[in-house]
Amino acid sequence: MMRGNMNNMMRQMQKMQKQMAEAQEKLKDEFVEGTAGGGVVTVKANGHKQIVDIAIKPEAVDPEDVDMLQDLILAAVNDALTKTDELVNERLGKFTKGLNLPGM
Repeated sequence: MMRGNMNNMMRQMQKMQKQMAEAQEKLKDEFVEGTAGGGVVTVKANGHKQIVDIAIKPEAVDPEDVDMLQDLILAAVNDALTKTDELVNERLGKFTKGLNLPGM
């Protein structure tokens, strides 16, 4: 009796691992955008935390104030990465259901 329960549990775990791997793979095709400066700088990232695009509105480029532009880019990147974490938690949270797994 105990062996049957253990085998069933192992099958369920394998199924969950496969579903989780598939969900992780799909995250590379899901995107979030982070912005800064009221939309002057926009950064697009995928669910694998890869920056795939940075857009800067022309009015943001002031040769006299490169420091401000760098700060806006940094803020937009951090905003996009925060949103990526939220996306990952939303997509994969159903697999962890409250488990504290480092790196997830």
